[in-house]
Amino acid sequence: MGSLHCIVVTPEQTALDVEAEFIALPLYDGEIGIAPGHSPLIGRLGYGEMRLRRGGTVERYYLDGGFVQVNNDTVSVLTSRAIPSAELDPQAAEKGLADAHAKPSTTDELQDLRERSIAKARAQIRAARRAR
Repeated sequence: MGSLHCIVVTPEQTALDVEAEFIALPLYDGEIGIAPGHSPLIGRLGYGEMRLRRGGTVERYYLDGGFVQVNNDTVSVLTSRAIPSAELDPQAAEKGLADAHAKPSTTDELQDLRERSIAKARAQIRAARRAR
């Protein structure tokens, strides 16, 4: 069986540059699984957990949105944050969710910001709980 080359880049650094057997990513409108030989694609990432299967183990990372490109067994991820899920603090994520619910939503723009903050906090909570 072949492998995938996975590169995860944030504004600050190359967060990950590894070979993997399988990668699951949180797209904006669902989840996608990528195996060797996957057809080329470009997709918009949502908030959530990226899972990499490497050598029989699964590594989990929280992604803060962004974009993914798949081409010739190379998966390139551009995201604002990539954090190992085990490093997420569930209590901090719960506080972030409470803060997001408390944000004003008196205009369409404020409502959109509030909904994105809620989605981000919920994704962090799910990723933190799965990692434990």
